[in-house]
Amino acid sequence: MVTFSAHDGTRLAYHESGDGPRLICLPGGPMQSAAYLGDLGGLTSHHRLTGLDPRGTGQSAVPRDVSSYRCDRLVGDVEALREHLGLDCTDLLAHSGGANLAVLYAARHPDRVARLLLITPSVYAVGLEITPEDRLATARLRRNEPWFAPAYSALQAVTAGRATADSWSAVAPFWHARWDDDARAFDDAGDRAKNYEAAALYGAQGAFSPAETRAALASFTSPVLVVAGEKDLAAPPRVMREFAELFPNAELSVQPGAGHFPWRDDAARFAAIVKSFTGR
Repeated sequence: MVTFSAHDGTRLAYHESGDGPRLICLPGGPMQSAAYLGDLGGLTSHHRLTGLDPRGTGQSAVPRDVSSYRCDRLVGDVEALREHLGLDCTDLLAHSGGANLAVLYAARHPDRVARLLLITPSVYAVGLEITPEDRLATARLRRNEPWFAPAYSALQAVTAGRATADSWSAVAPFWHARWDDDARAFDDAGDRAKNYEAAALYGAQGAFSPAETRAALASFTSPVLVVAGEKDLAAPPRVMREFAELFPNAELSVQPGAGHFPWRDDAARFAAIVKSFTGR
């Protein structure tokens, strides 16, 4: 773990592992430390992974100004990391909610991103719509799972705006290709690693300007990879196809059988997808 100073003086931490071309990794959550990314399905065999702990998470300090948790303001933290590392440009990978930050960074600093990898990305920054039926239809791919009936009922409550705290815990199996003790432990660790105060401010008013961002991404010519999980109701493949179409030089890879964490669901396949893209 290494620390550096953000532009406002907040001490931020990042973690490095592996050998090869550098890949800066932005975690999701939003506002969860990068620890849950692990080695991203064995990417450390091909890449030097640099996982940033967003301010207020993991080993990064809590800022004096909590409004700096807003996603558009976090762009400066990614730029400060690039400057600290002495890179003219970098490959940038982001998962889930971290993809909002990645696309805002690419829109603001297009010349600083050599390749952009968006893994089961959130769509708030670009203003795409995921309908209730998108989620429900994707969920029905799991109809033969022993846990399906109560989880699907809870998802119906969530999509209808009738969610309770129990509803959110009941839909957890949908995020994973295998709902077992390991997946439960992974989710529990993620809950403990997330800064919920920061997450509530991440998408605060003013954080996103989707029309402006989409216009900027239409001129972003670096290669882009969007990875979707076939069974991921958080980032359904239909919407991920629309996401990829926002860029002039993007490709979509739908990983068979995968949920929201494709590197955990089939590490070898995920690593092969990424290696094929970054090796060109």
